[in-house]
Amino acid sequence: MSDFRNRPNGTYILDANWEELYILTKHWKSDLLFYRDDLNFLDNLIDKYLIWISNKKDSEAVRKIDNGILETAKKCTDLLQRVDKHLTHLANLMEDPFKYDSHQFRTEHQQLEDDITNFVKAFRNNRKEVFEVTKMVIDSDEFVRQFVVE
Repeated sequence: MSDFRNRPNGTYILDANWEELYILTKHWKSDLLFYRDDLNFLDNLIDKYLIWISNKKDSEAVRKIDNGILETAKKCTDLLQRVDKHLTHLANLMEDPFKYDSHQFRTEHQQLEDDITNFVKAFRNNRKEVFEVTKMVIDSDEFVRQFVVE
């Protein structure tokens, strides 16, 4: 499962009309909004439970993960801004098909899709790391002892 695209394979980007690309781009935006909310949840969760970690090694691992989440969240925000701009351009193209160079626009559409695909891979990797570190911290004796004492 190495391809995270939401469109048919082949020459879809070259052949699709503006309305179809607009709908695809709206799906991207919806997905990115979900990822943004998920990243905010993970960041808040880490911030809330970081105080329970007394082991310095575990604490550093969690801080590293948190920094990764913040970096991924920034990428998500940047992509959302690009998608919004792209949606505006698509709306303009639906009104006036000669407003932009079609080939250049479709190339930009492809690049945006590639960037979103890379983001999704990074997002999933972040989640995997969060789960692994969470398991490690929960399994540590010091975390359990502190949590039980409180």
